[in-house]
Amino acid sequence: MTKNVAGPLERWFHLSEHGTTPRTEVLAGVTTFLTLAYILFVQPALMSSIGLDLGAVFVATCLASAVATLLMAALANYPIAVAPAMGHNVYFAFTVVVAMEVPWQVALGAVAIAGLLFILTAGFGLRERLIVAIPNSLKHAMATGIGLLITTIGLQWSGVIVASPGTLVALGDLRATPVLIALLGLVVTSVLWARGVRGAILVGIGVATAAAWASGLTHFQGVASLPPSILPTLGQLDLSGALRLEFASVIFVFFFLALFDSVGTLVAVGEQAGLMRDGMLPKARGALLADAVGTVVGATLGTSTVTAYVESATGVSAGGRTGLTAVVVAGLFLLSLFFSPLVSMIGGGYDAGGGVTFYPAVASALILVGAMMAKGVRQIEWDDPTEALPAFLTLTIMPLAVSITDGIAFGFMSYALLKVVTGRSGEAHALVYVFAVLFFLRYALL
Repeated sequence: MTKNVAGPLERWFHLSEHGTTPRTEVLAGVTTFLTLAYILFVQPALMSSIGLDLGAVFVATCLASAVATLLMAALANYPIAVAPAMGHNVYFAFTVVVAMEVPWQVALGAVAIAGLLFILTAGFGLRERLIVAIPNSLKHAMATGIGLLITTIGLQWSGVIVASPGTLVALGDLRATPVLIALLGLVVTSVLWARGVRGAILVGIGVATAAAWASGLTHFQGVASLPPSILPTLGQLDLSGALRLEFASVIFVFFFLALFDSVGTLVAVGEQAGLMRDGMLPKARGALLADAVGTVVGATLGTSTVTAYVESATGVSAGGRTGLTAVVVAGLFLLSLFFSPLVSMIGGGYDAGGGVTFYPAVASALILVGAMMAKGVRQIEWDDPTEALPAFLTLTIMPLAVSITDGIAFGFMSYALLKVVTGRSGEAHALVYVFAVLFFLRYALL
């Protein structure tokens, strides 16, 4: 890197202060991007499965991720990438749009409103109060339950599990070609993940795609082209529709998930990068603002909630310490716009007949991401019934009811009830009881 280039980079990102160099930051950015690039295939597949245009969602994902990641660099100077969040997209697609039968335009409106609330409440300490108020057992149960829901979708998309009238679900035909391809992708991804290979999910998707192409399930459509049109999703969000009373819980859950995903990721990655100071994360407000603004931009473009990605830890382990790492990631998101044919090939579904569609190339990614999110279950106090049962209801109802909202609701209501009847009401924050009552009224009146 020449002195002429390094000078501005030093002024903007304070590289020497953080003990890093331009070369290290670039390598860290590439590393981070490779570990999270699977979202470029998974997000269009998820959103197109509920009626959105695949190409438009791909463009929206690239642009929203690039904007939010650049904001992360500008507002916080952190080596953290931002992109559509796993879990949020599943909630958007399968709970809000499919289960609740909410038009996707209204769901995008709810995402934007949640992002705006995130921005407007930044100066009131609401986020900090919520983080303190929610019991740790429920926090870990929520993450695990979302992981189980994501895995359930992955198993369904792979054909490993299928609908069954008598038992709701049953094991699918493991000899069917789509199932074998998905299992191949899962085996490759799992082995690479177990061996600590960065980009394991991306490699697994690539292997499954090659197998799908060889077996005739998908067809090669080229590598590069001009970006597809974003018009099918651009500005299609319905803000007025999302402001109806019955969608208040949807907005709350979008806000709630964004809050915990953002804070949890920032703390985890910030601690690994040595950015924590006396237990606090400097410039956390700027980082959270990048998430919130990115979410509003993403909803306007046509994609679900964006948030800080824990995969950024791989870039940190490669030496990334400043926003220059994030700038590199943002640049790669923009470069990806010209590779839409690959996205169409990888993220497209296979019609299995009977109204069933398999997505064998990306199914393994969902299964593995779900497994990664389940690790918090060990932090639940299983020996305390007032902690264990609410956590159990939370993490089981989410996948079984295909609803993150209902899982959170049952967790809050049961937690409040058990603390009161055991004479331990003082152990729960007042907000827990407020939310428990609101959720009860939602079921009783709406």
